[in-house]
Amino acid sequence: MSVTGLIQGLNAFHTNYFSHHRELFEQLSTGQSPEVLFITCSDSRIDPCLITQAQPGELFVMRNVGNIIPAYGTADSAEGAGIEYAVQGVGIKDIIICGHSHCGAMKGLLQINSLSEQMPLVHSWLKRHGEATRRLVLDNYVGLEADRLLKIAVEQNVLTQIRNLETYPAIRSKLHSGQLNLHAWIYEIESGTIFAYNAELRKFILLEKRSFPVPDPLIVSIPA
Repeated sequence: MSVTGLIQGLNAFHTNYFSHHRELFEQLSTGQSPEVLFITCSDSRIDPCLITQAQPGELFVMRNVGNIIPAYGTADSAEGAGIEYAVQGVGIKDIIICGHSHCGAMKGLLQINSLSEQMPLVHSWLKRHGEATRRLVLDNYVGLEADRLLKIAVEQNVLTQIRNLETYPAIRSKLHSGQLNLHAWIYEIESGTIFAYNAELRKFILLEKRSFPVPDPLIVSIPA
């Protein structure tokens, strides 16, 4: 869509949707209280509010190349600041990491050296924060076809980011007290469906009526 098309869309939004939901936007102007932090890829084919049918103000959204969350202490990142604000400032109760099929970032990660000349910043980002996923996939899934390998990389990348989230002190504390849940999702573009990680089955399964919070095996009950 061109800029002209976007402007036409803005006009249509104000004339139609906004005029019919003016009270909602007046309410939103006084503050926000979303319960879900939705972390996904920058890919233009994914619209978190569209696929979840969430209304304005219901999702706190973070996006970057490859839906990657650097581990706590790795760097002073925008991702870390966003997580801290969402958890401490907004009071998020659930965090969803949502990868997607046909992810260009994961394709690049599996062929990392091909990026160094034409996209050095992308190369640096993936090399720094995606190496754990790349090594896991290439070391443990030798001989698979490219499409299958990509699917595995997408899934393992989401699980890696879940583990990275658990390194944040604010998240660690709220997981321990039961105030926060983490969820690992994969959005399949061609079918419009979501697959959620089921820790009991140790695989992603079709999400229908409920999600599957990812348990933290390091959290143990302390006797009173």
